[in-house]
Amino acid sequence: MSETTPPILPRHLGLILDGNRRWAKAHGRPQLEGHQAGYENLKTISRAAINRGIEYVSAYIFSTENWSRSKSEVKYLMDLALNIFSSDIEELNNEGVRVLVAGSQKRLSSKLKRAIDSAQELTKNNKKGTIVLCFNYGGQQEIAEAVNRLIATGARTLEPADIEKNLYTPQVPPVDLIIRTSGEQRISNFMLWRAAYAELMFTDKHWPDFTETDLDVALADYANRQRRFGK
Repeated sequence: MSETTPPILPRHLGLILDGNRRWAKAHGRPQLEGHQAGYENLKTISRAAINRGIEYVSAYIFSTENWSRSKSEVKYLMDLALNIFSSDIEELNNEGVRVLVAGSQKRLSSKLKRAIDSAQELTKNNKKGTIVLCFNYGGQQEIAEAVNRLIATGARTLEPADIEKNLYTPQVPPVDLIIRTSGEQRISNFMLWRAAYAELMFTDKHWPDFTETDLDVALADYANRQRRFGK
Protein backbone atom coordinates (compact mmCIF):
# COMPACT_ATOMS: atom_id res chain seq x y z
CA MET A 1 0.00 0.00 0.00
CA SER A 2 1.43 3.37 -0.98
CA GLU A 3 1.53 6.16 1.53
CA THR A 4 0.44 9.68 0.69
CA THR A 5 3.23 12.20 1.14
CA PRO A 6 2.07 14.97 3.47
CA PRO A 7 2.00 18.45 1.90
CA ILE A 8 4.88 20.84 2.46
CA LEU A 9 3.36 23.63 4.51
CA PRO A 10 4.78 26.90 5.77
CA ARG A 11 5.22 26.83 9.51
CA HIS A 12 4.52 30.56 9.63
CA LEU A 13 2.15 32.28 7.20
CA GLY A 14 2.10 36.07 6.98
CA LEU A 15 -0.93 37.93 5.62
CA ILE A 16 -0.94 41.54 4.41
CA LEU A 17 -4.65 42.30 4.35
CA ASP A 18 -4.84 44.88 1.59
CA GLY A 19 -7.87 46.18 -0.26
CA ASN A 20 -10.63 46.44 2.34
CA ARG A 21 -11.55 49.99 1.36
CA ARG A 22 -11.31 49.24 -2.37
CA TRP A 23 -13.53 46.21 -1.84
CA ALA A 24 -16.18 48.38 -0.18
CA LYS A 25 -16.03 50.94 -3.00
CA ALA A 26 -16.30 48.22 -5.65
CA HIS A 27 -19.40 46.86 -3.91
CA GLY A 28 -21.04 50.27 -3.41
CA ARG A 29 -20.77 50.07 0.36
CA PRO A 30 -19.50 52.58 2.93
CA GLN A 31 -15.71 52.53 3.05
CA LEU A 32 -15.48 51.58 6.71
CA GLU A 33 -17.60 48.49 6.16
CA GLY A 34 -14.70 47.09 4.19
CA HIS A 35 -12.70 46.77 7.41
CA GLN A 36 -15.45 44.73 9.05
CA ALA A 37 -15.66 42.48 6.00
CA GLY A 38 -11.88 42.14 6.07
CA TYR A 39 -11.92 41.14 9.72
CA GLU A 40 -14.60 38.51 9.14
CA ASN A 41 -12.50 37.06 6.33
CA LEU A 42 -9.41 37.07 8.53
CA LYS A 43 -11.25 34.79 10.94
CA THR A 44 -12.19 32.48 8.07
CA ILE A 45 -8.75 32.30 6.47
CA SER A 46 -6.72 32.08 9.68
CA ARG A 47 -8.97 29.29 10.95
CA ALA A 48 -8.60 27.49 7.61
CA ALA A 49 -4.81 27.86 7.70
CA ILE A 50 -4.55 26.47 11.22
CA ASN A 51 -6.89 23.61 10.37
CA ARG A 52 -4.57 22.71 7.50
CA GLY A 53 -1.66 22.40 9.89
CA ILE A 54 -0.01 25.82 9.77
CA GLU A 55 1.31 26.63 13.24
CA TYR A 56 1.54 30.44 13.05
CA VAL A 57 -0.57 32.96 11.13
CA SER A 58 0.46 36.61 11.32
CA ALA A 59 -1.88 39.32 10.07
CA TYR A 60 -1.01 42.97 9.43
CA ILE A 61 -4.12 44.67 10.78
CA PHE A 62 -2.93 48.18 11.72
CA SER A 63 0.45 49.70 10.88
CA THR A 64 2.26 52.58 12.57
CA GLU A 65 1.64 54.52 9.35
CA ASN A 66 -2.13 54.01 9.56
CA TRP A 67 -2.41 56.75 12.20
CA SER A 68 -2.20 59.23 9.31
CA ARG A 69 -5.64 58.16 8.05
CA SER A 70 -8.75 60.19 8.85
CA LYS A 71 -9.78 60.48 12.49
CA SER A 72 -13.06 58.71 11.77
CA GLU A 73 -11.32 55.75 10.17
CA VAL A 74 -8.74 55.46 12.95
CA LYS A 75 -11.50 55.56 15.55
CA TYR A 76 -13.41 52.85 13.69
CA LEU A 77 -10.32 50.65 13.58
CA MET A 78 -9.58 51.21 17.27
CA ASP A 79 -13.17 50.28 18.16
CA LEU A 80 -12.96 47.21 15.95
CA ALA A 81 -9.70 46.19 17.63
CA LEU A 82 -11.24 46.62 21.07
CA ASN A 83 -14.09 44.33 20.05
CA ILE A 84 -11.61 41.75 18.73
CA PHE A 85 -9.51 41.72 21.89
CA SER A 86 -12.40 41.81 24.35
CA SER A 87 -15.46 40.04 22.93
CA ASP A 88 -14.32 37.90 20.02
CA ILE A 89 -11.31 36.51 21.85
CA GLU A 90 -13.60 34.00 23.56
CA GLU A 91 -14.32 32.37 20.21
CA LEU A 92 -10.64 31.81 19.50
CA ASN A 93 -9.97 30.64 23.03
CA ASN A 94 -12.75 28.05 22.79
CA GLU A 95 -11.11 26.73 19.63
CA GLY A 96 -7.76 26.36 21.40
CA VAL A 97 -6.02 29.13 19.46
CA ARG A 98 -3.35 31.28 21.09
CA VAL A 99 -3.35 35.01 20.31
CA LEU A 100 -0.24 37.16 20.36
CA VAL A 101 -0.07 40.87 19.58
CA ALA A 102 3.01 42.32 17.91
CA GLY A 103 3.39 46.07 18.00
CA SER A 104 3.87 49.12 20.13
CA GLN A 105 1.34 50.11 22.79
CA LYS A 106 2.20 53.79 22.34
CA ARG A 107 -0.85 55.92 21.47
CA LEU A 108 -3.27 53.15 22.47
CA SER A 109 -5.97 53.82 25.05
CA SER A 110 -5.66 52.29 28.50
CA LYS A 111 -8.79 50.26 27.83
CA LEU A 112 -7.35 48.81 24.62
CA LYS A 113 -4.02 48.02 26.30
CA ARG A 114 -5.83 46.11 29.04
CA ALA A 115 -7.88 44.19 26.48
CA ILE A 116 -4.72 43.20 24.56
CA ASP A 117 -2.98 42.03 27.73
CA SER A 118 -6.07 40.10 28.83
CA ALA A 119 -6.46 38.40 25.44
CA GLN A 120 -2.87 37.20 25.46
CA GLU A 121 -3.13 35.99 29.04
CA LEU A 122 -6.40 34.15 28.40
CA THR A 123 -5.06 32.20 25.43
CA LYS A 124 -1.41 31.74 26.43
CA ASN A 125 -1.66 27.98 27.04
CA ASN A 126 -3.62 27.12 23.89
CA LYS A 127 -1.90 24.66 21.56
CA LYS A 128 -3.95 24.34 18.37
CA GLY A 129 -2.21 27.21 16.60
CA THR A 130 -1.11 30.81 17.06
CA ILE A 131 -2.50 33.95 15.49
CA VAL A 132 -0.16 36.94 15.66
CA LEU A 133 -2.05 40.22 15.22
CA CYS A 134 0.35 42.92 14.05
CA PHE A 135 -1.35 45.95 15.55
CA ASN A 136 0.24 49.41 15.71
CA TYR A 137 3.10 47.56 14.09
CA GLY A 138 6.05 48.63 11.96
CA GLY A 139 8.98 46.40 11.07
CA GLN A 140 11.57 49.16 11.31
CA GLN A 141 10.17 50.31 14.64
CA GLU A 142 10.28 46.74 15.95
CA ILE A 143 13.98 46.41 15.14
CA ALA A 144 14.78 49.86 16.55
CA GLU A 145 13.04 49.05 19.83
CA ALA A 146 14.87 45.72 20.06
CA VAL A 147 18.22 47.48 19.60
CA ASN A 148 17.32 50.15 22.16
CA ARG A 149 16.47 47.48 24.73
CA LEU A 150 19.86 45.91 24.17
CA ILE A 151 21.65 49.26 24.42
CA ALA A 152 19.89 49.85 27.74
CA THR A 153 21.49 46.66 29.08
CA GLY A 154 24.94 47.99 28.24
CA ALA A 155 25.48 45.83 25.17
CA ARG A 156 28.24 47.15 22.91
CA THR A 157 28.18 44.59 20.11
CA LEU A 158 25.13 42.73 18.84
CA GLU A 159 24.56 39.40 17.15
CA PRO A 160 21.44 38.59 15.10
CA ALA A 161 20.29 36.23 17.87
CA ASP A 162 20.36 39.12 20.34
CA ILE A 163 17.96 41.14 18.22
CA GLU A 164 15.69 38.14 17.63
CA LYS A 165 15.31 37.67 21.39
CA ASN A 166 14.16 41.28 21.76
CA LEU A 167 11.56 41.49 19.01
CA TYR A 168 7.92 42.04 19.99
CA THR A 169 7.07 38.33 20.01
CA PRO A 170 10.42 36.50 20.28
CA GLN A 171 8.75 33.09 20.44
CA VAL A 172 7.45 33.44 16.87
CA PRO A 173 9.61 31.84 14.14
CA PRO A 174 10.64 33.39 10.80
CA VAL A 175 7.93 33.89 8.19
CA ASP A 176 7.94 31.22 5.49
CA LEU A 177 5.27 32.62 3.18
CA ILE A 178 3.78 36.10 2.84
CA ILE A 179 0.57 36.62 0.88
CA ARG A 180 -0.46 40.15 -0.06
CA THR A 181 -3.82 40.89 -1.64
CA SER A 182 -5.19 43.69 -3.82
CA GLY A 183 -2.47 43.83 -6.45
CA GLU A 184 0.27 45.67 -4.56
CA GLN A 185 3.68 44.00 -4.73
CA ARG A 186 5.62 45.15 -1.69
CA ILE A 187 5.79 44.14 1.98
CA SER A 188 5.22 47.63 3.42
CA ASN A 189 7.28 47.34 6.60
CA PHE A 190 5.77 43.97 7.56
CA MET A 191 7.88 41.52 9.57
CA LEU A 192 11.14 42.89 8.16
CA TRP A 193 13.38 40.80 10.39
CA ARG A 194 11.43 37.56 10.12
CA ALA A 195 10.78 37.93 6.39
CA ALA A 196 14.45 37.69 5.41
CA TYR A 197 13.90 34.45 3.46
CA ALA A 198 10.13 34.45 3.10
CA GLU A 199 8.49 33.36 -0.12
CA LEU A 200 6.25 36.11 -1.53
CA MET A 201 2.92 35.73 -3.28
CA PHE A 202 0.66 38.46 -4.63
CA THR A 203 -2.93 38.38 -5.81
CA ASP A 204 -5.13 41.01 -7.43
CA LYS A 205 -8.08 40.03 -5.26
CA HIS A 206 -9.08 42.41 -2.49
CA TRP A 207 -8.70 40.84 0.94
CA PRO A 208 -12.43 40.30 1.67
CA ASP A 209 -12.67 38.31 -1.60
CA PHE A 210 -9.71 36.04 -0.77
CA THR A 211 -11.10 32.55 -0.28
CA GLU A 212 -10.02 29.22 1.18
CA THR A 213 -9.57 28.03 -2.40
CA ASP A 214 -7.15 30.92 -2.98
CA LEU A 215 -5.31 29.87 0.15
CA ASP A 216 -5.02 26.31 -1.10
CA VAL A 217 -3.67 27.52 -4.45
CA ALA A 218 -1.04 29.60 -2.64
CA LEU A 219 -0.06 26.68 -0.41
CA ALA A 220 0.25 24.36 -3.40
CA ASP A 221 2.51 26.89 -5.12
CA TYR A 222 4.59 27.22 -1.97
CA ALA A 223 5.02 23.43 -1.77
CA ASN A 224 6.59 23.43 -5.24
CA ARG A 225 9.13 26.15 -4.57
CA GLN A 226 12.78 25.41 -3.87
CA ARG A 227 13.89 27.30 -0.79
CA ARG A 228 17.67 27.64 -0.69
CA PHE A 229 18.17 30.26 2.04
CA GLY A 230 21.09 31.74 0.15
CA LYS A 231 22.88 28.40 -0.33
